Amino acid sequence: MKRIIGALPLLVFTALALGIPAIAMVAGAFDRGMGNLALTMQGGYLLALLNSVKLSAVVAVLGAILGTFLAQVVVRSRFREAVLTASGVLANFGGVPLAFFWVATLGNSGMISSLLGLPFGTLFSFWGLALVYLYFSIPLMVLAIAPALDGLKPQWREAAMNSGASAWHYWRYVALPVLTPGLLGGVVLLFGSAFAAYATAAAMGAGTVLPLITLKIAAALSGDVQTGYESVGLALALDMVVVAALVMVVYVPLQRRSTRWLQ
Repeated sequence: MKRIIGALPLLVFTALALGIPAIAMVAGAFDRGMGNLALTMQGGYLLALLNSVKLSAVVAVLGAILGTFLAQVVVRSRFREAVLTASGVLANFGGVPLAFFWVATLGNSGMISSLLGLPFGTLFSFWGLALVYLYFSIPLMVLAIAPALDGLKPQWREAAMNSGASAWHYWRYVALPVLTPGLLGGVVLLFGSAFAAYATAAAMGAGTVLPLITLKIAAALSGDVQTGYESVGLALALDMVVVAALVMVVYVPLQRRSTRWLQ
């Protein structure tokens, strides 16, 4: 009971900070019945949703692969703490600063673009935006998978080698099954992070070449294109909440299963 009383201020604040906006979002999304949600499933809105899902999936898979390889290399090296510290910083280095960094580097007049003679608009494309998102997704995967890699006990590898197993057999039949929950959880985490990203794409002006659902929500709520579509923006936000909820439904069980190997 004392614990509940002690946590009561936090619970009340959380309920107000999340509950009131959630209620307002749902009420606004259904202020015309199912009309707003129907609009989000057609035309440019549906294209933006599909683009966001596709971009997030690509970033999640590539980020998980590259992040896992990087974590495996450094997790037991002398650079472990330095890499994990840097990953903690870079995983949160998004928004306008990240957009400026990449525009100055690979933009139409960027330093690297000028030196290599890259085609005009290379950065402002699907794969260009995916590259930018990987900048914070790979460090995030390093942080997510490092505990799972720590759970691989050296004795397991020694036992496998003493039994005549090759390195491939060890990774295939011992390490990979242990890492699978963490790997899948990392993929889901990266997907959610990329799906919800807004500031970086907005600062790069990506909406003109690659419509994304977060940019569509901002345009609808601010009336950039046309007024009277605020409720559609709330309906789009509800679509995002549904996707985020599905992500959490998958992520939480995977994370719990992964932590069993760390105990």
